[in-house]
Amino acid sequence: MRLYLLALNPTDSVTEGFLPAAARLGLDVTVLTDQPDAHRATYPDVEILECDVRDFRAVITRISTHHRPDAVFTNSDHLQTQAALAAAYFGLPGKDWRATLRTKDKAEMRRRLTAAGVDSVWSAELTEPAALDAPYPCVLKPREGVASEDVVLVGNAEELVSYSAKILGRRPGAVLVVEEYLPGELYTLETLGDGTARHVLGGFHTELSPPPYFVEKSLTFVPAHPEPVVAQILAQLDALGVGFGACHTEFVVHAGRARIIEVNYRAIGDQCDLLLARLLEIPLFEHILRTHLGEPLPAGLGARSDGAARLEYPCADRAGTLVGAPAATELAVDGVYLTYRPLRTVGERHELYRTNRDYLGVLRAVGTDQCAVDRVAAEFLVARRWEIQP
Repeated sequence: MRLYLLALNPTDSVTEGFLPAAARLGLDVTVLTDQPDAHRATYPDVEILECDVRDFRAVITRISTHHRPDAVFTNSDHLQTQAALAAAYFGLPGKDWRATLRTKDKAEMRRRLTAAGVDSVWSAELTEPAALDAPYPCVLKPREGVASEDVVLVGNAEELVSYSAKILGRRPGAVLVVEEYLPGELYTLETLGDGTARHVLGGFHTELSPPPYFVEKSLTFVPAHPEPVVAQILAQLDALGVGFGACHTEFVVHAGRARIIEVNYRAIGDQCDLLLARLLEIPLFEHILRTHLGEPLPAGLGARSDGAARLEYPCADRAGTLVGAPAATELAVDGVYLTYRPLRTVGERHELYRTNRDYLGVLRAVGTDQCAVDRVAAEFLVARRWEIQP
């Protein structure tokens, strides 16, 4: 069976998750990408074809002039609609392209939730710097952005004009969304569906950097959110048409009310998906691919329920060259299994982005006792040093 996987840059989710899962399922994989050299260098044994993957017409043409497809899949935020349209064209299982568009376009997501009567958030769109009569403080972000890129809390109209001018200067032709700030603790809900059945895999409690930016610093696994919270989020996902394959939803809870911040209609990233598969002891990546092959999910996934986990992201606090950092490490300490992976190479120079591009590495900690997991992770980080020189 032939799986076409759409990708931009190589990611850990694809390299360590989906490609090994596809091999275990016996699938022939063809990667379609606009960055073929980067993918060939990362996994030279996989078939890589160059394609303008942001254009669904180019994707359809590339597939139709190659081998017959059995599945079209992507884990990229930017390519969900293209993959959905290509799958629909070839009569294959896939996400509803309307749902992928609603979740990618943050302004359309707000309009859809309001129209469905499940949530209403003040929002507006900007194509040029402007002072709006908004409910300050409010959040400014690209309409189709990802990973907290150019997401900022603005306190007044003057700040809105200033920040929007800077962002549009970096993103010519982009559309920005201004929306009311939603107070509350930040969480995620991880779901997996086959279009009929839907499993809730738990979620995470996210710690953010101080305002005005929203960089995710650490995540703690939450085996089960309160049932009323889950019900509210699932109702909002239903209104968006989300229910096929993996979905990563970020939301806040305030005074018992759960409100979506954004929906990433794919598996959670930044190595959280790798941690989730190990923590729950399920073939997560295989399950996701099987849904795109038209196979129903089992009634029960058999996930373990006694796991505890934490992810930490050592972050650059300044621009400069990384001159010292710990190497990749695997450790077991007091029943806690640690996996550290560097995300920058010593000798690399970077600006300060105030997004997850500032991550120097990622620490995954898995065990059965949350206090032990937190302690061992903290001790690991304290004992290591990351040195950046101007």
